[in-house]
Amino acid sequence: MTPPSPARQLADHVRRVLGEGPFALSGGWFHMGAVICDASFQARTRYVSTLLPRLLRLQEEWPDAVTVRGFQARLATHDLAVTMDFRSPGKVAKAHDITDLLVAEGVDTREDLHSWLGRPAGRAALRAVKGVGPKSVDYIGNLVGRSQVAVDVHLRAFAADAGVPNLGYGQLRAAYEEAAALLDHEPGALEHAVWRFRSAIGDAQGCLADQAGIAVPGTTP
Repeated sequence: MTPPSPARQLADHVRRVLGEGPFALSGGWFHMGAVICDASFQARTRYVSTLLPRLLRLQEEWPDAVTVRGFQARLATHDLAVTMDFRSPGKVAKAHDITDLLVAEGVDTREDLHSWLGRPAGRAALRAVKGVGPKSVDYIGNLVGRSQVAVDVHLRAFAADAGVPNLGYGQLRAAYEEAAALLDHEPGALEHAVWRFRSAIGDAQGCLADQAGIAVPGTTP
């Protein structure tokens, strides 16, 4: 008997755990400073409790950073590490590098970035930024309304629970995209539903670990 494909395993597990849906797209941001900071600071960070409040504050305090050029102007006169309250030079540098690239490419608004990421040359240019891998490119796409699958630790954990073998990034992303087609869901909506489910589990585990005084890898800024 032929074993089910990874996509079928994922689709069956989605039905068992998440039901039939429908699942909503995340929506992302319209404030480009928030887009860039979300993409730059989210790795190994508790998103809801740590990063999201900082992004909401950034939108309020830097309303002119709604465009990439506006954000770049703020970066020229303000310390992003202080504004975001993150002591992470690598993440701050990534935000600056992404901003400079987008300005050089003439990308200024959410609509510009949405369109630019639809071109292979745009994705390749973004990948050339230090610290930006394929997951970051897909993640940024979702932040500006594209429907993509950004494979992170939560999606990998869900796939492992489904019995899917350890696959490379592109293979697992393709499996999720095929599973979305089998279930008649948008890829980005399925990704977001899986992410919310698994991140809630991770947050609960992190809270228990905090109470017990145990460090949980991958959950601090």
